[in-house]
Amino acid sequence: MSRKITKASKNLPADALHNILIQDMVAEGKCMVRLDNLVIFVSQVAPGDVVDLRITRAKKNFLEAVPTAFHKYSELRTTPFCQHFGVCGGCKWQHLGYDSQLHFKQQQVVDQLTRIGKVALPEIPFILSSPQRTYYRNKLEYTFSDNGWLTQEQIDDDTQTFDRNVLGFHTPARFDKIIDVQHCHLQAEPSNEIRLFVRDYGREHGLQFGNMVRQTGNLRNLIIRTAQSTGEIMVILQCYRPHPSIEPLLDALLAKFPGITSLNYVLNSKGNETFHDLDVVCYHGKPYIEEDMEGLRFRIGPKSFYQTNSEGAHQLYKVARDFADLKGDELVYDLYTGAGTIASFVAHQARKVIGVEYVEQAVADAHVNAEINNITNTEFYAGDMKDILTADFTAHHGRPDVLITDPPRAGMHPDVVARLLELRAPRIVYISCNPATQARDLELLDAAYKVTRVQPVDMFPHTHHVENVVALELK
Repeated sequence: MSRKITKASKNLPADALHNILIQDMVAEGKCMVRLDNLVIFVSQVAPGDVVDLRITRAKKNFLEAVPTAFHKYSELRTTPFCQHFGVCGGCKWQHLGYDSQLHFKQQQVVDQLTRIGKVALPEIPFILSSPQRTYYRNKLEYTFSDNGWLTQEQIDDDTQTFDRNVLGFHTPARFDKIIDVQHCHLQAEPSNEIRLFVRDYGREHGLQFGNMVRQTGNLRNLIIRTAQSTGEIMVILQCYRPHPSIEPLLDALLAKFPGITSLNYVLNSKGNETFHDLDVVCYHGKPYIEEDMEGLRFRIGPKSFYQTNSEGAHQLYKVARDFADLKGDELVYDLYTGAGTIASFVAHQARKVIGVEYVEQAVADAHVNAEINNITNTEFYAGDMKDILTADFTAHHGRPDVLITDPPRAGMHPDVVARLLELRAPRIVYISCNPATQARDLELLDAAYKVTRVQPVDMFPHTHHVENVVALELK
């Protein structure tokens, strides 16, 4: 190296970023390199790779880079099984063997609980692997585009032309660029067959594929939900506006796939694809599908939240139930209850379960799920957690014996954490899809609680995402 590199260096020497050994995996699925005092975060690589790098972003305390050449490949690597790997924005860890993926997820949980949480921890058992490594998702969302993204290989191919009307996934970090997916390994058939049929029908009949930048065209989004335990299938077609072509497309789809049990469409002219505030038209069948878990039936509508890995969710909930250590006479608070899945899952082991959720539609689903399963010892309330979980609320319902919390990736609001410290439930079970924010909350809860059990769970193979369950008890 021609000269010492420091954080203050503005111009790296010409040979500084050649033959760089990738050292370790860090948060968000990126790898890290330390060159003297300089930290570089690198995507698209694996620990043990030896590469040349190109800087893509410079910040005060670190740089970001991508590889431009590989001199040696890591022994941790494996051959990606998807033809779209590296172009599609999903499954970014397919180049790593599954055992290595689990190792790095375990490391992520331990590092974040230790470095961010700074609390005393018990021995952490190894992460539970996903029951399925491919075709494990029960929900996928595809986007239409009249200006499909071409790979460099396609651009260089002058022997054929490519139809730019596509139906697929976003490319990494680009909201407006959609790749034409041929086969996705995330959701079992007939998911791929349905997507390809809708795409080909649209092309052959001259339907207008949407353009996200100009907000033109009509076909916007296609959502496919499948219930792994019952085989039921839901399809939701989202269009910008009413058009005579919509019903013929739905009729053709139903004729081709009579197994679709819930066929729906949404008209959405907003600037984004969310439709929680819009009417969903059930064109055929039931306005929901159902999933089975230990004999419980969970009704899933177009707007319902349900864990996207059904078998993985069952495994996660069993860990949470075990950590709750219910004897049958406890009052349980279930915060961020969603559609009441966890509340219903533990209700038979508790005296009563009180669920709180800020999405009103989810609370409506929770009431339905309790009713269809003949569960009579649950109550559900809708509203902002920090506003509902008041002293008056607790005075009315009672102090919980066990509190289960499963917040979104941002973790719990500080006011909610403060309220938990006031409640002083003897036991808390904290389920998290983001160990970093979980660790932050654990540091706050450390004022009154000690961590007694930890269990990482893999719900999303071939990605860096990891779930983690923590049990806490009053000190």
